[in-house]
Amino acid sequence: MTSTERGGMANDVRTVDRKPTGPTPVKDEKRTGLGDYLLFALTLVLPPRYTPERVRYDRRYRTLDKYRFISWFLLVPLIIYAILVISPFFQAFYYSLTDWSGFSSDFNMVGLDNYSRMLEDDDFWASIRNSLLLLVVAPVITLGLGLFFAFMLQAGGRRKKSDAISGVTGAKFYKVVYFFPQVLSVAIIGVVWGAMFDPITGPINELLRTFGLGSLTQSWLANPDIAMFCVLFVMCWMFVGFYVVLFSAAMGSVPKDIYEAALLDGASRPTTFFRVTLPLIWDTVQTGWIYMGIQALDGFAVVHIMTINAGGPGNSTLVTPVYLYKKAFDVGQAGYATAVGVVLLIITMIFSGIMMLLSRRERIEF
Repeated sequence: MTSTERGGMANDVRTVDRKPTGPTPVKDEKRTGLGDYLLFALTLVLPPRYTPERVRYDRRYRTLDKYRFISWFLLVPLIIYAILVISPFFQAFYYSLTDWSGFSSDFNMVGLDNYSRMLEDDDFWASIRNSLLLLVVAPVITLGLGLFFAFMLQAGGRRKKSDAISGVTGAKFYKVVYFFPQVLSVAIIGVVWGAMFDPITGPINELLRTFGLGSLTQSWLANPDIAMFCVLFVMCWMFVGFYVVLFSAAMGSVPKDIYEAALLDGASRPTTFFRVTLPLIWDTVQTGWIYMGIQALDGFAVVHIMTINAGGPGNSTLVTPVYLYKKAFDVGQAGYATAVGVVLLIITMIFSGIMMLLSRRERIEF
């Protein structure tokens, strides 16, 4: 026997004698069943030492182990969020199926009677119309003014030699002035503007008389034709400063090289705004639109405080949150009011979903 043959036999022996030192990995050749998924889910909350071998030697264990590490950090916050935020939604739906008065612990299940009653309630539909009016008009005006003022503050000044664009002089001071309503309480804003629109002692009518326009004086908040527009004006005045600062920050993050390229191509300021600035800050505009829409739907404080002593506007300024409040605390129909709140929640979620779908576009990186 030659040395080559003896070496080959030795290699064969070593190959045969070599045995795996650890457990053989489980090959996931079989289709994963329901029991396997439950086992994977259970492993997310188990410490690594208690992980079943069937999962530990699965090729997906590394990804599972990564998410298990994250889930341990999120477990307690998620439990607190579920108890304090999620569970009240289910409780609200439960109470909307009852005739609970809100002043006692006794109530009876009435099923969907509260919801069918809403369909025949004229006041409810009037509140929905007014809320939808604020939902549509308030974001358009507020965000439009916010974008205009922000762009003027960021790029409305005379262009300097060293800068492609420059803001107006005193832009920081103007931002503080615009943002001032945000530091005031909503209750204070409602009381102040209610006094401004007062037909006898209000400064608005007094200014009209001073300038010889006494024929235009009237009871602003008691007139059903213009009361809602007064509320809309105050709501837009409240929030426009917030969006001026928000959009100014978004526009300030746009590289000036992009504006320099637009100016070299001969773009005017309106063209620069619609073709450069607006697409680059579109994500911020989308978020602001949803946020402002939710604020418009939740116009309880402003409407209630401004019109509580006005007298005479009827349903012209009745919005859904105020209608909910009156049914719960003035009439003692908390079950019906809770059903109104559930409908308001559904409207808010539908609005948010529609706006995210309609405003979805390709994101531009810069």
